[in-house]
Parts: sequence; C-alpha cells; structure tokens
Amino acid sequence: MIIHKTFKLSKLVLILLILPTLIFAEPTADVGKTVFKNYCASCHAKDMKSALTGPALYGAEARWADFAREDLYEWIRNSQALIAKGHPRATELWNEYKPTVMTAFPALTDEEIESVLLYVEGVGSGAIGGKPQVTAGAGGVVAEEKSNNYIYYILFGLLGLLAIVLARVINNLSKISAQRDGTVYEGKTLKQTLTSKGFVTFALFGLIVLGGYTTVNKAVDLGRQQGYAPEQPIKFSHETHAGINKIDCQYCHDGARRSKHAVIPAANTCMNCHTAIKVGSENGTAELTKIYASVGYDPNTNKYVEDYANKSEEEIEAMFKKWISDQYLVGNGIEKLDKEGEREVREQWDNIVASLTNDQKKTVGGPIEWTRIHNLPDHVYFNHAQHVSVGKIECQQCHGKVENMEVLEQHAPLSMGWCINCHRQTEVKFDGNEYYESYEKYHEELANGTRDGVTVQDIGGLECQKCHY
Repeated sequence: MIIHKTFKLSKLVLILLILPTLIFAEPTADVGKTVFKNYCASCHAKDMKSALTGPALYGAEARWADFAREDLYEWIRNSQALIAKGHPRATELWNEYKPTVMTAFPALTDEEIESVLLYVEGVGSGAIGGKPQVTAGAGGVVAEEKSNNYIYYILFGLLGLLAIVLARVINNLSKISAQRDGTVYEGKTLKQTLTSKGFVTFALFGLIVLGGYTTVNKAVDLGRQQGYAPEQPIKFSHETHAGINKIDCQYCHDGARRSKHAVIPAANTCMNCHTAIKVGSENGTAELTKIYASVGYDPNTNKYVEDYANKSEEEIEAMFKKWISDQYLVGNGIEKLDKEGEREVREQWDNIVASLTNDQKKTVGGPIEWTRIHNLPDHVYFNHAQHVSVGKIECQQCHGKVENMEVLEQHAPLSMGWCINCHRQTEVKFDGNEYYESYEKYHEELANGTRDGVTVQDIGGLECQKCHY
C-alpha cells in the first residue's frame, strides 16, 4: 500500500489501525458455517447440491467466474440492487427464481462472504462432511455414561464364595471338635450343604428381596428415560424448524395451550409449509417424500391424489420414484439417470416403505406412527394447558432447548421429586392473570409487601389429589 505524502496524520493513523485487521482477518470455513446457519440455511439446502427455495450453492464461484469478484459480493449483499443494474448473471438468476426475493445482507463483510464460500465449497465437495455423532445430549457428543453395576456383581460373587468357605471351615471345626471328644462326626458334603433346608430358605429369601428391589425400581423409573432419543420414522429436526426457522412450538403442538395433551401434529400441519418447500435442506427428498406418501400428495402435480387409498402399490411407487428421480436430475444438473441415481432412488423408496409400514400397517398411506418419547404413568395427571396458558411456563423449562436438538430427546427426568421441587420453587404469575383473581389474600399480601411471591406449593400444588386422581 502506497500512502501519499499529503495524507493527514489522522488518516495515516486510521490506516495503521485497520491494516492489522485486514491482514489477519482470514476467512475460515468455521466462520462460514456460522454465517451460513444464521443467514442462508432457511432458503438454501445444507448439502449445497440441492435446490430449495434458493438455488444450490455448490459451484456458485465457478458460475460467477466470468464476472468480477466484487459482483458476487454485491449479489450476496443485495441481489435486487444488482438486478436493477441489469447485471446479466443476476438477471438470469432472477428470471429463474422470481418472484422469490433474496434477503439483503448489507452488513456482511468480504471476509464473511469468503468464509461462506469456503464452507459451501467444502461441504459440496465432501471435504467438509461427516455428521457429528448424535447422542442423548443436545450440545454435542457426550461420552456414554458407564454403569457401576459390575461392582455389585463382584461383591455378590465374593460374598457367595465367602459363605461357601465359611461353611467348609465350620464343617472342619466341627469335625475336629468331635474327634477331641472321641465321637464320630458325620459331616455334610458341599452338595448336602447347598441343598439343605436352611441354605435353600436363605437363597429364596435373597431372590425375593432382589426381585422386589428390582421390580420397585423399574416401576419407579417408568417413563423416566432421561436422555431417551429414539429414531423416528421421519428425521424431523427441531433445530431446523424451531431454531433456524423460528417456528413457534404451539404452531405444531397446538393442543398445549388448550388441552391436557400437547398433541403430535397431523401431517396436514406439515403440509401447510411443505406444499411449497418440497426438498429438505438436510435430506433433500428422502424425508419429505414420506409425508407426501402418507397423505397421498403428488409433488409432481402439486395435487392430492383422488381415491389414494385404492391406488395399487405399483402406481404409488411409480409416482414417488418419478419425483425422487426428477429432483435428483435437477440437483445434479444431469439429463439422464445414472447408476448412482438409480441406486439413490431405489434406496429412498425402500426407506419410505420401511418407515411407513409394519406388520399391522401394510401400506405407506395413512398416519405416521411416531415413537413416543415422553410418557407419564397412567396414575399421573398432567395438563399442558394448566402449565402453558395459566402458569405461563415456557416449553423449554420441561423439554429443554428443543430449538438446538437435531434429534429430540427427553430432557427432564419427569420424576415425582422433580415435579415437587418445581412446584416448591416456581412462583405463580399473578399479575394480569384472571385465573388467580380468587386468591384475594395473596393479592393483598403482595400489594402491602408482606409477601414477595406465591409459589405453586402455596396454592395447593403439593396436594396428592392434584396429580393423582
């Protein structure tokens, strides 16, 4: 950089302050991943090769290679401004995807854009890949908790061995004592000892105690599978929906505010969005096609299939295989299905059939049979509306940060002690809550300062009948 002598000292100082940032602010794929997740992932596929609301990003640099690098920067920051200038590449993309307008990101720096391009190239080429291990924890890879049960097994074994040794010692001592007294001692063999009435009675007693202990513990733990994260028939990502796209929990689980159950949303709820978003950002057609197959929606024609329940398996298979293969051709920019494409189409369809059918359900059409995660015992009463609408409890307080969960897990232990502790500690939101207007005494005490707050315990939250009816 050449600095003119007539520059003022202040400008020179400013340049010297900025220069280190320009030198050391190197673009990195890690920064690019963050930027992509925050700005791009809602419209562009995460595999970088599939078209979503926006085009596939892999190869974007090559497609802009005939133009100045600054043009690509300007396109990413404000696509509509570049279109207004009549830029040929910008106009071409606009004609392909209009009227969908790309969001403007004027604050993105050159380094952030270069970082995103590095990340896109890495993911698209396979240099960056390998999904992180999914574990019970939502914050990353968690080491598997080791059980200490083997210690008890060793102790029981040692105690059993010690009992046998002591029995033999007692037997020998009795024999020596009899010899001193000049009497004949008819000792018991090991087999006689183990089959004696006393030993058998003791063994049965031990088994009953052990069986009772195990049964009670298993009964107490019923439904308390903290960290339980089963594989579902459809790979639904709460991170994508609730986290990246900010979809409110109650949009899908609309029963939470008005009934006992939060309800599992019907596929019709999914279709509110996925009649338009037909290729997933993470799995392409592999998972969304399962929804279409379950409700009888033909993504090729954007119409529900008439008399879908009476369609033959061959007709249904042909319809969805066509959709999968067409999207594969578009995503890979080819005109004829290759061997890799044929394998992909076959595997996706086989996975659809495996996910939507079982011994009782023979066809892909019909309700999606999700695997239940949260399951309280039958003798426990829990009302979502009481907690959500009246108590104003956030979903995350019981279910954890679902917006960060790629695979949903049971966050809380759901034990009786956990519920009781919450009722003891949680203050009821009295202000502006008509449900609690009848508690005049507490309102007066709050108003005159003799009470700082009212907990769930104060209004009867620890009464047995509240939860056990």
